[in-house]
Amino acid sequence: MLEDVQAAIPLGFFLSFMVGPVFFVLLQTSAVKGFRAALTFDIGVLLADILFILVAYFSSFQLLENLSNQPGLYVFGGVILLVYGATIIKKKTPKKEMETVETTSTTNYLGLFVKGFLLNFINIGVLVFWLGVIIIVGPSLD
Repeated sequence: MLEDVQAAIPLGFFLSFMVGPVFFVLLQTSAVKGFRAALTFDIGVLLADILFILVAYFSSFQLLENLSNQPGLYVFGGVILLVYGATIIKKKTPKKEMETVETTSTTNYLGLFVKGFLLNFINIGVLVFWLGVIIIVGPSLD
């Protein structure tokens, strides 16, 4: 058991420094809408990660075959992330309008939860990462 924990420490350290689109949206959400909104967004991200871990655990062999035979899935995930990023850039508002929006708007927590879930879910790299952990690291652990 102690060996398993020691093997997981470098992986956890690596994960703590991974920077992706979810990281930047989380920073933006926390700065603009506050801690509770960022926490709601992050819970959606965590739920997508749990779903990916379960999918990777229960069907890793079939998914690896499909990913290696259909590289178009990478392009599809990339296009979705590109469109999502373009909508974020397009929604920029002038500073004066932004200040009035902050004081008068209410936070849609369900929308933030779904946004976090979908942003993490459409990133095919997350699935590939968890598949790699399950297939490469998993057999070496008890």
